[in-house]
Amino acid sequence: MLISHLNTMLYLGVTSNLIQRIYQPKKKLVKGFSTQYGLTKRVYFERWKDMENAIVRENRLKHWNLQRKNKLISEVNSD
Repeated sequence: MLISHLNTMLYLGVTSNLIQRIYQPKKKLVKGFSTQYGLTKRVYFERWKDMENAIVRENRLKHWNLQRKNKLISEVNSD
């Protein structure tokens, strides 16, 4: 999950290249949702062996309410 520098917008998506996915919005290399809303701060990620299961998990997370997503983020970023 990516979040804006003001912590007001959250992006949830699947990628096969996490480093590239973080780098592109920071450098504004690709026009899109993340660049438009300034989503440059990675706050959560999961690794999956195959894209099919990653997409299933993404869809489950997208149906969570914001409070539940924030709790997940807080649990892994507690320091």
